[in-house]
Amino acid sequence: MIFKTVLVIALCILVLAMLFNLYRIIKGPSSPDRVQALDSIGINLIASTAVFSVLLHTHAFFDLILLIGILSFIGTVAFARFIERGVVIERKR
Repeated sequence: MIFKTVLVIALCILVLAMLFNLYRIIKGPSSPDRVQALDSIGINLIASTAVFSVLLHTHAFFDLILLIGILSFIGTVAFARFIERGVVIERKR
Protein backbone atom coordinates (compact mmCIF):
# COMPACT_ATOMS: atom_id res chain seq x y z
CA MET A 1 0.00 0.00 0.00
CA ILE A 2 2.78 2.44 0.85
CA PHE A 3 4.70 1.49 -2.30
CA LYS A 4 1.67 2.29 -4.47
CA THR A 5 1.28 5.66 -2.75
CA VAL A 6 4.95 6.49 -3.39
CA LEU A 7 4.53 5.59 -7.07
CA VAL A 8 1.46 7.81 -7.41
CA ILE A 9 3.30 10.71 -5.74
CA ALA A 10 6.27 10.17 -8.07
CA LEU A 11 3.93 10.21 -11.06
CA CYS A 12 2.38 13.48 -9.89
CA ILE A 13 5.83 15.05 -9.42
CA LEU A 14 6.86 13.97 -12.93
CA VAL A 15 3.71 15.50 -14.42
CA LEU A 16 4.43 18.71 -12.51
CA ALA A 17 7.99 18.74 -13.88
CA MET A 18 6.61 18.32 -17.40
CA LEU A 19 4.33 21.31 -16.86
CA PHE A 20 7.29 23.43 -15.73
CA ASN A 21 9.22 22.33 -18.81
CA LEU A 22 6.24 23.23 -20.99
CA TYR A 23 6.34 26.71 -19.49
CA ARG A 24 10.08 26.87 -20.34
CA ILE A 25 9.30 25.89 -23.94
CA ILE A 26 6.72 28.66 -24.26
CA LYS A 27 8.58 31.44 -22.42
CA GLY A 28 12.18 30.32 -22.96
CA PRO A 29 14.60 33.16 -23.46
CA SER A 30 16.48 31.39 -26.26
CA SER A 31 16.16 28.47 -28.64
CA PRO A 32 18.72 26.25 -26.86
CA ASP A 33 16.70 26.62 -23.64
CA ARG A 34 13.61 25.45 -25.49
CA VAL A 35 15.43 22.45 -26.96
CA GLN A 36 16.75 21.49 -23.54
CA ALA A 37 13.26 21.75 -22.04
CA LEU A 38 11.88 19.59 -24.85
CA ASP A 39 14.54 16.97 -24.18
CA SER A 40 13.72 17.10 -20.48
CA ILE A 41 10.05 16.50 -21.27
CA GLY A 42 11.10 13.39 -23.21
CA ILE A 43 13.08 12.13 -20.23
CA ASN A 44 10.19 12.85 -17.85
CA LEU A 45 7.82 11.05 -20.23
CA ILE A 46 10.08 7.98 -20.21
CA ALA A 47 10.24 8.05 -16.41
CA SER A 48 6.49 8.48 -16.00
CA THR A 49 5.82 5.61 -18.41
CA ALA A 50 8.18 3.41 -16.40
CA VAL A 51 6.49 4.36 -13.11
CA PHE A 52 3.09 3.71 -14.68
CA SER A 53 4.33 0.32 -15.88
CA VAL A 54 5.45 -0.61 -12.37
CA LEU A 55 2.15 0.65 -10.98
CA LEU A 56 0.20 -1.65 -13.33
CA HIS A 57 2.58 -4.63 -12.85
CA THR A 58 3.13 -5.09 -16.59
CA HIS A 59 6.01 -5.26 -19.05
CA ALA A 60 3.89 -4.03 -21.96
CA PHE A 61 5.26 -0.48 -21.92
CA PHE A 62 8.94 -1.36 -22.35
CA ASP A 63 8.74 -1.05 -26.14
CA LEU A 64 7.04 2.32 -25.75
CA ILE A 65 9.82 3.50 -23.42
CA LEU A 66 12.44 2.51 -25.98
CA LEU A 67 10.54 4.22 -28.80
CA ILE A 68 10.14 7.47 -26.83
CA GLY A 69 13.86 7.42 -25.99
CA ILE A 70 14.91 6.97 -29.61
CA LEU A 71 12.53 9.65 -30.90
CA SER A 72 13.58 12.06 -28.15
CA PHE A 73 17.25 11.60 -29.03
CA ILE A 74 16.67 12.07 -32.76
CA GLY A 75 14.53 15.14 -32.13
CA THR A 76 17.15 16.72 -29.88
CA VAL A 77 19.90 16.14 -32.44
CA ALA A 78 17.72 17.54 -35.24
CA PHE A 79 16.84 20.67 -33.27
CA ALA A 80 20.48 21.19 -32.30
CA ARG A 81 21.59 20.93 -35.94
CA PHE A 82 18.84 23.32 -36.97
CA ILE A 83 19.94 25.88 -34.37
CA GLU A 84 23.61 25.50 -35.33
CA ARG A 85 23.34 25.48 -39.14
CA GLY A 86 19.83 26.60 -40.02
CA VAL A 87 18.99 23.32 -41.79
CA VAL A 88 18.61 19.78 -40.57
CA ILE A 89 19.70 17.94 -43.72
CA GLU A 90 22.37 19.51 -45.91
CA ARG A 91 22.17 18.86 -49.64
CA LYS A 92 25.43 19.19 -51.49
CA ARG A 93 24.96 20.19 -55.11
